[in-house]
This record gives sequence, C-alpha cells and structure tokens, in this order.
Amino acid sequence: MTAETEEDALEVIRSHPKGVLQSELWKELGVDSRKCSRLVRKLLDDGRVERIEYRRDGIKTFVIRAVQLPPDPNLLLAGTELIPCIACELECVVEECPHLMDWMYTLAIEEFEEVPPDEEGNRV
Repeated sequence: MTAETEEDALEVIRSHPKGVLQSELWKELGVDSRKCSRLVRKLLDDGRVERIEYRRDGIKTFVIRAVQLPPDPNLLLAGTELIPCIACELECVVEECPHLMDWMYTLAIEEFEEVPPDEEGNRV
C-alpha cells in the first residue's frame, strides 16, 4: 500500500487498536520515513492521533495511536430523545435489541400522536 493522504495513514493506524510504531508505520504505508513523518504531523495537528514515546532496544521511537473522538451529539439523539444505547452495557445485535426497539416504538408513537387527524379522523 502506498499512502497518498492522511486518510490512508489514519486507516492503517486505526487497524492497530493498541497503536503502531512509527518506525514500522512508514513501511506499512509504503512511503519513506520523511513522508510518514509529515503524514503523522498533520494527523497530530488535527488531533486525530497521539504519539507516545517508546524505547525499543534502547532506540527511541514513537507509538502512533488513533484518538477516539467524542461522538457527535446529533448521532445520539432522535429529536430530543437520547438513544438508550449510551449507557447500555449489553452486547447485542442492533437489529434485535429489545431496548432499542422499545425506544424506536416510543418515538414512532409520539410522532404519530403529534400528527393531527384529517377531516375524517385519519392520521396521514
């Protein structure tokens, strides 16, 4: 793989949840160490990765790890309702989660009740 952009580099970094040594990253990216340093610098400046000093066999290098950005609050809300998955500790399949299904059902009912009936009493 040859990294062309910071996004390419970030994808490789994210594939290493515990981080990747910068001295190995440039090899994985298929770029020279200078280009890798520039890519990492841009990602650091954007706050998308962190660099942690690491010594291997007495030689200083860095572990590069993707930073977990806080979730977009808009992705946690449906209208003014907070999604129940936020504090949930269950490991489930989203399509089968009873808590999520109940929450979605409640939202649907609330939305349905907000729609005024037409002249014949039907909700459109």
